[in-house]
Amino acid sequence: MLSTIEAVNSVVNNFIWGVPAMICIIGVGLYLSIRTRFLQIRKFPYAMKVTLGRMMKKKEASDGALTPFQAVCTALAATVGTGNVAGVAGAIAIGGPGAVFWMWISALLGMCTKFAEVTLAVHFRETNAKGDLVGGPMYYIKNGLDKKWHFLAYLFAAFGVLAVFGTGNATQVNTITTAIDSALSSFNVLPADAVKLVNLIIGVALAIIIALILIGGIKRIGNVTSKLVPFMAIMYIVLALGVIIFHIKSVPAVFASIIEGAFHPASVTGGVVGSFFMSMKKGVSRGIFSNEAGLGTGSIAHACADTKKPVKQGFFGIFEVFVDTIIICTMTALVILCSGVPVNYGEAAGAELTISGFTTVYGSWISIFTAVAMCCFAFSTIIGWGLYGTRCIEFLFGSRSNMPFMVLYSLTAIVGATMNLGLMWSIAETFNGLMVIPNLIAVFLLSGVVVKLTKEYFAKENG
Repeated sequence: MLSTIEAVNSVVNNFIWGVPAMICIIGVGLYLSIRTRFLQIRKFPYAMKVTLGRMMKKKEASDGALTPFQAVCTALAATVGTGNVAGVAGAIAIGGPGAVFWMWISALLGMCTKFAEVTLAVHFRETNAKGDLVGGPMYYIKNGLDKKWHFLAYLFAAFGVLAVFGTGNATQVNTITTAIDSALSSFNVLPADAVKLVNLIIGVALAIIIALILIGGIKRIGNVTSKLVPFMAIMYIVLALGVIIFHIKSVPAVFASIIEGAFHPASVTGGVVGSFFMSMKKGVSRGIFSNEAGLGTGSIAHACADTKKPVKQGFFGIFEVFVDTIIICTMTALVILCSGVPVNYGEAAGAELTISGFTTVYGSWISIFTAVAMCCFAFSTIIGWGLYGTRCIEFLFGSRSNMPFMVLYSLTAIVGATMNLGLMWSIAETFNGLMVIPNLIAVFLLSGVVVKLTKEYFAKENG
């Protein structure tokens, strides 16, 4: 039975994250970019000015809403995760340095996709029975498209509920326990026979904390993410910059290897990674998996923002992809490639490769920082995806289902802390990919609305 599930999941997963899906995601991003006349490039300075300016404003949100800053932090909480540390390392190991170039390309187009998702989510959102603002792909499908398309909204919500337990919770908790175990073991503090008990205690503690934050409602989620996300992102960027500056002489050669490796992988990896498509696929899929552009999930958090201007909030989508992929993922890539740590091209790798890069400058104590960073990244992802799951279950079964879902979601942390999650991670990744299909169809069909809203917004701004 288990082998059958694995086989079926493998076939679906390979298609979802395979070449046809990559073409679809890149295609919609390119289509939106052309229709908006590459808004993400034309208006990039404006996007940075608007988003950074609104972040500095200490404005309280109305009941049932988040401030625009809290909304972007909640969305970033779910996107800036362990993938920024481990996922980039994996992409470089399998696809060579050229994968970084394709990650940049997917991010450039993804900025426009996410701009469209956030704009649509704010424009088509609703207020639920509790007075909270709710929105996201299921609402812009329901309120923006004909009834014949409404099945896509239910598909998205169903896939979302199934994905959050794995992608958003169990696998993240597993990352936290692994990080803590390895840090304690490296200093001989944790005996081998005590690992299971320690993991159980971590799981129970996390379940309680997650429940307290989620049950506290949208305000508490916003308060936690707006403090945790800037702290962890700045801490990671500063330490990564330290490594890059220390190895500054290697930077030009590294950028040359990224460009060369994008089109001739074998010339950089010594022939181990010989496929141009492998380099492209790894870079594109890593970029999408990291910034969630095309997935639609981030727009669920933005729909809660206390704003009356959908397009203005849409610029946060551009900012988000820029921070997540162009800044943080690139930092990780440079830490690995500039430090000169050996990369076994063609073989899977994870966070240990990134940690090796940090170790070249800071020594072995950096494993403690990495454990803390991984815990922060993973925990913020759990909170962000907890909100997404709550909105998806509410769309399917009404707000009465929220409390049972939150309890079940919190208890999943114990499963994540104590079990081997190989298959669960793979299944969650598949459901994650399945969410892309209904979302991208909707964004494609509603592209005219995005263009119209954008024109109207700038007409008023310039009027």
